[in-house]
Amino acid sequence: MSEGIRNTLLFLLVAGLITYVGYAQSLNSALLIIAMGLLSSIMALGVNLQWGFAGLFNVGIMGFVALGGLAAVLVGMPPTPGGFSAGGVGVLVALLMGGATIAAAVYATKKMRKGWLRTVVVIVLLVGGFFVFRALLDPSVARIEEINPAEYGYLGGLGWPVLLAWPVGGLFAAGAAWLIGKTALGLRSDYLAIATLGIAEIIIAVMKNEDWLTRGVKNVIGVPRPVPYEIDLQNDPSFVERAAQLGMDPVEGSTLWVKFLYVLLFGAVLLILLWMSQRALHSPWGRMLRAIRDNEVAAEAMGKDVTARHLQVFILGSAVCGIAGAMMTTMDSQLTPGTYQPLRFTFLIWVMVIVGGSGNNFGAVLGGFLIWFLWVQVEPIGLWLMNVITYGMAEGSPLKAHLIDSAAHMRLLTMGLVLLIVLRFSPRGLIPEK
Repeated sequence: MSEGIRNTLLFLLVAGLITYVGYAQSLNSALLIIAMGLLSSIMALGVNLQWGFAGLFNVGIMGFVALGGLAAVLVGMPPTPGGFSAGGVGVLVALLMGGATIAAAVYATKKMRKGWLRTVVVIVLLVGGFFVFRALLDPSVARIEEINPAEYGYLGGLGWPVLLAWPVGGLFAAGAAWLIGKTALGLRSDYLAIATLGIAEIIIAVMKNEDWLTRGVKNVIGVPRPVPYEIDLQNDPSFVERAAQLGMDPVEGSTLWVKFLYVLLFGAVLLILLWMSQRALHSPWGRMLRAIRDNEVAAEAMGKDVTARHLQVFILGSAVCGIAGAMMTTMDSQLTPGTYQPLRFTFLIWVMVIVGGSGNNFGAVLGGFLIWFLWVQVEPIGLWLMNVITYGMAEGSPLKAHLIDSAAHMRLLTMGLVLLIVLRFSPRGLIPEK
C-alpha cells in the first residue's frame, strides 16, 4: 500500500468514527467533536513546529493557550463602566513603573563592571522598584475591584470585534515566548522544559488571582462571539421557519447552525496555518531547522545561529497555540482560568503530536482529531463496556459498583495505552516524517 493511500485511509477512518457518532448519538455531538478537533489540530501544529521542526521541548503549552483566552477578554469584552476612571490610570502607571524597573536593572547589569557594587545597585533597583510598583498598583486595583464585583470587578476589555482577538492572542503568546526564549533557549532542553512549565503555572496563577484583569476565579462570562447566539436565532422568525422546513425545532436548529459556523471558521484558520506550515517545512528555513535539530554542533560549524533560529520557531509555535486559545474562548463565550490544566492543555497535545507523527504537519492534524475523538468518546464507551462486563452480577454488588465507577478513569487509561501502542509499533507516529 502506498504512503498516500495509507494516509488517506487513516483520515477516512477518523471521519468514519465521527460520522458514526453523528448517527448513533447526535449531529450536535459530531459537530462539537469536529470543532474541538480543529482547535486541537491547531495546537498540535504549534507544538509540531517547535518539537517536530526544531526539537524544542515545550511543556508550557497551557500557559500560551491561556494567554490567547486572555486576549479574547481584553479585546472583545466591553469596558467596565467607570473602571478606567476609578483605577485604570494607576494600573497603567504601575505597569510602566514595573517595566522601567526591570529595564533599569538590565541596563545596570550590562553597563557596570562585574562585582559587589553592580550586585548592590541591581538589588536596590529591583527592591525599590517593587515597593514603588506595589504602592501604585494596590490602591488602583482595590478601587477597580470594588465596582459591582458580582457583575464586574475588573477593567473589562476594549470592545473591539472579537475576531481581532485571535491574532492578538497569538501576539500575547509570542511575547511570552520571546521572554522565555531569551532566557532559556541557550540552555539544555530539560531546562527549557522546566522554564516553560514554570512560566505556564505563573500565567495561570496571575489569571486566577488578579481580579482586576480577568475577574480571577469568578470567571468572565458573555465573551462576544463571531457567530450568532442560539437564543437570537430562536427568536428570529425567518430562522424558525427555515428550521421547521428542515424538520427541526428551533433549539436543535440553532445549536447545529452555530456549531457549523464555528467549524467553517476554525477549518479556514487550520487550512491557512497548515498551508503556511507546509511552506515553511519545505523552505530553506525549514530544512535548516531540521539540520539544527538533528545535529546542532554540525549546524553551528556551518555558521548557523542555532539560538536565533530556535527563538524564531519557539515564538511561531507559541503564537499558533495562542491563536487556538483565543478561538476556544470565543467559542465557549467565557474565560474560566481554573479549567486550564496541564493534563488537558499540555499532555494531551503532546499525545496528539506523538501519535500523529512528530515532524509531519498532516500527522499533527490527524493526531488532533483522533486523540480528541478518543478523549470525548472513551468514557461513554467505557461505561457501556463495564455494564456489559457486570451484566450478570447481582445488584448492589460492591465489585459491580466499583467497576462501573471506574469507567470514569477509562479516559486516562486509554490515552496512556494508545501512546504506548503507537510508540511500540509505530514509534515515528501514524504519519511519520519523511
